Amino acid sequence: MNTKLHLLLGGQKMNKRRLSGLLVLGCFGALLAACTPAAKPFECTDKIGCMTIAPGASVHIAYALVVAGPDAVLGEDSKRGVELAIDDKGMFRGHKIELTGEDTGCNAEGGQAAAQKLAADKTIVAVIGTSCSSEARVAAPILRDAGFTMISPSNTAPDLTKPDKHVAGYMRTAHNDELQGAVAAAFAYTTKGIKKAATIHDGSIYSQSLAEVFAKKFTELGGEIVSGQAVQPTDTDMRPVLTSISAAGPQLIYYPCFTSAAAFITAQAKEVPGLETVQLMGADPMYSVDYLKAAGEAAKGVWNSSPDFSAFAGGYKDFLDKHQKKYGEAPLSAFHAHGYDGANIIFAALEKVVVADADGTLHFGRQALRDAMFATKDFKGITGNLTCSATGDCSDTKIAVYEIMNADPASWNPTGATDTNPKKISQ
Repeated sequence: MNTKLHLLLGGQKMNKRRLSGLLVLGCFGALLAACTPAAKPFECTDKIGCMTIAPGASVHIAYALVVAGPDAVLGEDSKRGVELAIDDKGMFRGHKIELTGEDTGCNAEGGQAAAQKLAADKTIVAVIGTSCSSEARVAAPILRDAGFTMISPSNTAPDLTKPDKHVAGYMRTAHNDELQGAVAAAFAYTTKGIKKAATIHDGSIYSQSLAEVFAKKFTELGGEIVSGQAVQPTDTDMRPVLTSISAAGPQLIYYPCFTSAAAFITAQAKEVPGLETVQLMGADPMYSVDYLKAAGEAAKGVWNSSPDFSAFAGGYKDFLDKHQKKYGEAPLSAFHAHGYDGANIIFAALEKVVVADADGTLHFGRQALRDAMFATKDFKGITGNLTCSATGDCSDTKIAVYEIMNADPASWNPTGATDTNPKKISQ
């Protein structure tokens, strides 16, 4: 046999062996595939139900915040924090993140109406809200019954997280006013030597609770509450109440009211005989540019308590830079970072419980998501190192006292490195 023929026949034999080997491997692969069980379809065993997000559908986060009316800056400030968290997150497992919501009006009626609308939308994953504590009291049970978990950036009323009053599925990144009222009272009595104070609340859960905490702590320290008064959020003539307070001879008036009532009290207090030199002090709703606009020149020198922004984590500076770039201005109020942290707690918990199909479909149990959110521990947020209690208190916020140095709204510069207005005056 010549060499060429030998090589040809040998090559044919080699090709046959290779082909046989490939056929064997192919058959083995097909057999293996046939024997491998298909991915088990998601089966819902969650006690309050499950949600499926189809390929191409958005991860839908909703807000229930006050974004209209005299207290709109409170909710808009928080909403911007949520929007920046969504920007930073980008996509969630290949799905866009969508934010929609309802205005709550900073009152119980608005909170109820908003919650009812949101409860009817079963595409919602979780809710950021509410802004005001009075809204939360009525909204929380409605959203609980719909299977939603709600995390508030700015509710601070103590009773919302008390064990005997807590509603399942309600939580917050905002501080508890048991802390804020105590800090304000200690600053007035211990730091500034004020011995006699009067209080005014506007009838809301938030305002009344905080005034009560302040009064209790101030009295425990040795101070005297010489008058305790109430107004309505819609009142415009505060002179009768202020005249009554003047007769009691306080050194300080503490009025943790929302924007409208607080501005009228501020503007009219110095007009009342006997109150010309009395120190005025409010709380976080007055930490806003809209309060300066409404109160006018009388706002200069007013104290208010609010989260201590100087104690926030290092990421706060980057947040402020992004805020300035996106919105062209400084934050509007006190709870922007709390909104940011609340949204990220939702995303982190969802990452832990979501089940993804090969085509990108996402499934999760609503109770599983709720449990994961409440199990948040040592979460590195902008507002601090957050750990959530069994009743939904997650805050690591410190409280500071600020003074309004300039009443011109154009001077509003709450987070500036220099010429900060309001200016932190507590340690």
